[in-house]
Amino acid sequence: MRKFFATASAITALALALTACGSSETTAAAGTANRSSAAEALKVGASPVPHAQILKFVKDKLAAKEGLNLEIVEFTDYVQPNLQLNDGQLGANYFQHKPYLDDFNTSKGTKLSFVQPVHLEPLGLYSKKITGVAALPQNATVAVPNDATNLGRALKLLADNGLVTLKEGVGTAATERDVTGNPKSLKFQPLEAAQLPRSLEDVDAAVINGNYALEAGLKPAQSALVLEKAVGNPYANGLVVAAGKEQDPRVVKLAKLLAGPEVKQFIEQTYQGAVIPAA
Repeated sequence: MRKFFATASAITALALALTACGSSETTAAAGTANRSSAAEALKVGASPVPHAQILKFVKDKLAAKEGLNLEIVEFTDYVQPNLQLNDGQLGANYFQHKPYLDDFNTSKGTKLSFVQPVHLEPLGLYSKKITGVAALPQNATVAVPNDATNLGRALKLLADNGLVTLKEGVGTAATERDVTGNPKSLKFQPLEAAQLPRSLEDVDAAVINGNYALEAGLKPAQSALVLEKAVGNPYANGLVVAAGKEQDPRVVKLAKLLAGPEVKQFIEQTYQGAVIPAA
């Protein structure tokens, strides 16, 4: 009997040892997996200016201190960075405002989540043919962005500066059908946003997104005939991820850095009012 108990005790002790060992190995494996995930590069899609420039500042000056490995992928359109994010080819993107994202999710069936605003690029009216809004001639052709949210935003900019009148209450959801007053009989030419700077040679004026104005060498604070106001503006560009990825440690770190004082200072000093920090 004494021998039986000794054997049973030995078996129990061995089982406990194996369990403890297994638990330790599982914990170690989990820790290794977490470290591996944290070390894995976060691939972020961005427009070249200013988004990729801001991300490069973060990558070169701030990311290493946070243990963040960034890979920046540049896009020159507003569609592929969302499609590739939705397909898992990207871990995040940074090029758009929330109204555009909401419209994209609805129209394309994507499930992308706006994490945090970073900066505003004021929309502006530009021309190579006139130097002031009052000089815009009768029947002038004005190029505008052809995507729904930026078209409404462009028409609101024109309305805010007395060039057109919009149906009451339509706000930034306006389309050409909502123009109720057009004293100069302006003709609107919708174009893909990226094409708008090049259109300046062929039209009387164009409403151009801030990032594409900067890429074309325009200086919004000086070159624009009129410029969007920053106060109360819902069109801040921000960090976007696939729904459910908001708490990815890499995303949390990047969001924190983009909202930090170093990035705010970089934006203010680099763009001199052409790009405005969101906070």
